[in-house]
Amino acid sequence: MKNWIEKTELGPLTVELVTVIAVTLLSCVIAHVLMSWARPRVGRTKSIWDDALFNAMHTPMLVLIGLIGVAVVVDIIHNETGLAALEAIAPLREVGVVAVLAWFVLRLINAVERGVVAQHGDDPEPYDATTLNAVGKLLRLCVVVVAALAALQTLGFSIGGVLAFGGIGGIAIGFAAKDLLANFFGGLMLHLDRPFAVGDWVRSPDREIEGTVEDIGWRVTCVRNFDSRPLYIPNAFFTSIVVENVSRMERRRIYETIGIRYDDVACIKVIVSDITSMLQQHPHIDSSQTLMVNFSAFGPSSLDLFVYCFTDTTKGVEYHNIKQDVLLQIMRIVDAHGAEMAFPTTTMHIVNTGQPMPESTSE
Repeated sequence: MKNWIEKTELGPLTVELVTVIAVTLLSCVIAHVLMSWARPRVGRTKSIWDDALFNAMHTPMLVLIGLIGVAVVVDIIHNETGLAALEAIAPLREVGVVAVLAWFVLRLINAVERGVVAQHGDDPEPYDATTLNAVGKLLRLCVVVVAALAALQTLGFSIGGVLAFGGIGGIAIGFAAKDLLANFFGGLMLHLDRPFAVGDWVRSPDREIEGTVEDIGWRVTCVRNFDSRPLYIPNAFFTSIVVENVSRMERRRIYETIGIRYDDVACIKVIVSDITSMLQQHPHIDSSQTLMVNFSAFGPSSLDLFVYCFTDTTKGVEYHNIKQDVLLQIMRIVDAHGAEMAFPTTTMHIVNTGQPMPESTSE
C-alpha cells in the first residue's frame, strides 16, 4: 500500500484526506438509511416520545457527523502544515458541537409539542394549550441560555464575569426597560394563573376588549375581535383590569321582561302559570337551576312579567336559537289567552267642567 501511494501523484496527505471524507460521507449515508428504516417502525407505537426523538435526531446527527469529519480533516492539515490559523478551529469545533446539541434539544421540544397536539386533538377533555405553550417557551429559553454560556466558556470567556456583569447591568436595563419587564412578568402571571387560554372568548368591562384569544406571548396577548380585527394587548394591562372569561360559563341565562296590556289584567295569573310550565318542560332549559316567572311591576304602559332561567348550553348560536324558541312560545301563550303584548302608549283624559273656553281677544 505504501509503495502504491508513493508511486501515485496524489501523495499520502491527499489519500488520507480523501479517506476521511469518504468515511464521513459513508457514515452520513448509513445513518440516514438506518433512521429512515427505523422511523416507520417507531411510528407504530402509541408513545409520542420515540417519534419525537427520531424526528428531532435525524438532521442534527447528520450535521454532527459532517462536523466531526471536517474537524478531523482540519486536524490532519494542521499536523502536516503547522499553520497557526488552523489552531482557532478547535474552539470553533467545540462551539459547533454545543450548537448542534442545542439544536437537537430545541427540535425535540418542538416535536414533543406537536406530538401532544396530535395525540389529544380530538380528546373531549383536551390538553391545556396555554400551559403546553408556556412550558415549551421556558424550556427553549433555558436551552438557549445554557448553550450560550457553554459556548462562551468554550471560547475562553469567564462565566463568572459574564454573570457578574449581567447582575450589574441588569439594574440599568431594568430601569430602561421597565415596561418590557412589566409585560414579561404580566405574561408569566398569565401562564401561571391561567385566567384564560388560547381559544377562549374573553371581554373586559374596564376596556373595550372582547374577542377570542389567539396567542399569549411573553410581551403581548393577541385577542381577535368578532369583526376579525386583532388586538395586541400588553400583558401588563391584565394585572390591573377585570377580565371576564365567557367560555368558562357553565350555562347561559335568559333574563327578560315581558309587557302585557293593562286590559288583560285578568289573564296575568294563568299566563304566568303556563309560561312556568313551558319552561319546566322545555328540553333545553336547565330546570335544576333557578327558574322564575313572576308578575313583577306595574309599568308605565304595561303589566311587567319577569322571566329568569338558564339554558343547558353556553354556545352562542345554540343559546340564541333556544332563546328565540322560548320567546316565540311565550308569545303563543299570551295570544292563546286572548291577551296582547303591550307597547308604549299615552292616554289623555280631558275633563269637561261645563264652562265655555275663554275666547281669545286681539287688539
